[in-house]
Amino acid sequence: MKKYKVLVFAMVVILSLSSIISVYADGTLKKGDRGEEVTKLQNFLKKNNYFNEKASGYFGDVTEAAVIAFQKAQKLTADGVVGAGTLKQMIKLGYDGSTFAKNTAAKKSKVELLDWWREASSIFKLNTVATVTDVWTGKQYKIVRTYGTNHADCETLTANDTKIMKSIWGGKWSWDRRPSIIEVNGRRIAASIAAMPHAGVDSVKANKTVSSRSGGYSRGINMDKIKNNNMDGVFDVHFLNSKTHGTNKVDKKHQEMTKKAAAN
Repeated sequence: MKKYKVLVFAMVVILSLSSIISVYADGTLKKGDRGEEVTKLQNFLKKNNYFNEKASGYFGDVTEAAVIAFQKAQKLTADGVVGAGTLKQMIKLGYDGSTFAKNTAAKKSKVELLDWWREASSIFKLNTVATVTDVWTGKQYKIVRTYGTNHADCETLTANDTKIMKSIWGGKWSWDRRPSIIEVNGRRIAASIAAMPHAGVDSVKANKTVSSRSGGYSRGINMDKIKNNNMDGVFDVHFLNSKTHGTNKVDKKHQEMTKKAAAN
């Protein structure tokens, strides 16, 4: 019986440690995390009347709801995740997240500037899910590489991801390039994104020939694999030395934005 109790205790300790480590692994605090930084977060939220429970050190449903309430009040993306943008605002209002902030800054310094042809394309493979961090706002959303050879043609993973992405460009689709960080399997790669979905129709099966594709594209193959995400078609994600599909040339503006992302 003693051995069983020791084993159970050891498993609890390991699970607790793994949850704590997860906080420092991706630079965010989110549902499922636990530890001292979560306790600090809960105390901050309680002090500001967003959290009414005793600080437990576990980031569950109640803590997530409190974070969302805070984000809405501060006019931030209400995703329940304490990322760079939310953290920055909390610190302004007195949140003692020094260790968390230090870790987030350290993670940001490890952005890799990888050549699309030699490395990035083989890391961000077709059908791979990635987390995007918009450099200028700190907002995050998930995408999937569904097409593309000269660069990555991607789609948002869910309708909520589309909502977050669109908010970054002021609530509208745009060809404007923005510096972005693409996180895949722990690798953080410098990139540039233009938020203009094109060449697809969400309501039609992928790879079928359709007319009047999004973005002003005429009849052709429907490049829309991810359904019900409130996005028609794909958008462009460029990396170091990637090229456009239309001209087969390196796009100067995308390269500028990619290098800005690498500087973070």
